Amino acid sequence: MISRRSLLGLALVAPLGRSSGALEAFADTIVPGATRAGAMTVLRLPSLGLALLLPGMAALLDTRAVLSAGRPLAALNPAERAALVDELLRSGGLDREVYVLLALLCASAFDCAAHLNTAQAARSGHPGLRHLRFPMPDADGLWRFPEYSYGRRLAPSHPQTTAAGSPP
Repeated sequence: MISRRSLLGLALVAPLGRSSGALEAFADTIVPGATRAGAMTVLRLPSLGLALLLPGMAALLDTRAVLSAGRPLAALNPAERAALVDELLRSGGLDREVYVLLALLCASAFDCAAHLNTAQAARSGHPGLRHLRFPMPDADGLWRFPEYSYGRRLAPSHPQTTAAGSPP
């Protein structure tokens, strides 16, 4: 049996730039359609600083899949992938935080189009927003709601609030 330390070491020596499909398979196991919704774009956002780590993360996923099922993650059928991902997220292993981070970011691509302007994403039919029946903005790109969510009118805006809704 391979040790956790060796497992992490195997993943970190993965060749940069090589894609095995492991990240895509993981994303679509977390949320079916997450890859189509932009999960890989989210993972590569420069502001996250994960791009150089992604090949190692993919290799780590594939290593865990090979040790568990004898095949890379993308080669597993959906039920096998779901069982493995469930195990990875529930385990107390050293690498659990990696999978939790990946799951969170993949879900954000689907649930809120984290990598896109929300109004443009809703108008263009982003799969996650469409699935969630996210409302369309008004023509100016803002959302207004005819009914007050708290059952009463909110306080008026400050007189110096900008046209974009920002405080003075």
